[in-house]
Amino acid sequence: MDNLGVLFLSELVGTAMLVLLGCGVVANVALVKTKGYNGGFLMVTIGWGFAVFAGVIVAYASGAHINPAVTLGLVANGATEFGNAALGTTVPVDALTVLTYIGAQLIGAILGAIVCWLAYKQHFDDEPQPANKLGVFSTGPAIRSYAWNLVTEIIGTFVLVFVVIGFGRNGDASGLAALGALPVALLVIGIGASLGGPTGYAINPARDLGPRIAHAILPIKGKGSSDWSYSWVPVVGPIIGGVLAGWTAIVALPLLG
Repeated sequence: MDNLGVLFLSELVGTAMLVLLGCGVVANVALVKTKGYNGGFLMVTIGWGFAVFAGVIVAYASGAHINPAVTLGLVANGATEFGNAALGTTVPVDALTVLTYIGAQLIGAILGAIVCWLAYKQHFDDEPQPANKLGVFSTGPAIRSYAWNLVTEIIGTFVLVFVVIGFGRNGDASGLAALGALPVALLVIGIGASLGGPTGYAINPARDLGPRIAHAILPIKGKGSSDWSYSWVPVVGPIIGGVLAGWTAIVALPLLG
């Protein structure tokens, strides 16, 4: 398998692991009769942080972008190659590479969400609230205001991508792997605890869109709407935030040393 194929598989499996464990912690907190029922938002943020940890470990060969906003942020920052130089898995950055990464991330997110549903199948069947079922798969705002929800997602993703680029300036790997699995897990926990309240901090278009597609196609008992009217916010917001972080890092990070 050539490098691009390895990177596709790496991003797919890493994103699937991220979504399986991330959506899994939401299911454990939100669905009735689970052991973690009503565990609270802090449990969700910690679970998502370590879901990212697992995704980064699995996707180390590709640099562990596992997020289109990270991929596009690195492009905006002027990245010339993706992958992991230490493992010899790098490829030049071009349109095909970018589409390969984003396609793998979206497919992986759909697959991870499907496996999560299988793990919690009986609890989905017993859950009476359609909103709780959708909440396992995708984010939704505490106060619905598309413009302000968009601002929140832009800010949260900006923090993620700016810090990742800052740490990764002298590393062998692109993406989250350049920061390291544990630091990026703590960063995601910090973003969730600090900025996650308004929207549930998607900060990743694949993480939200992939599971939302899974919710729409799976035979979930009494699932209700997939809330497509909101679905553009956790896609557009993180992309804007990631690209802005990439551009800002070009100017700001050299000044910070």
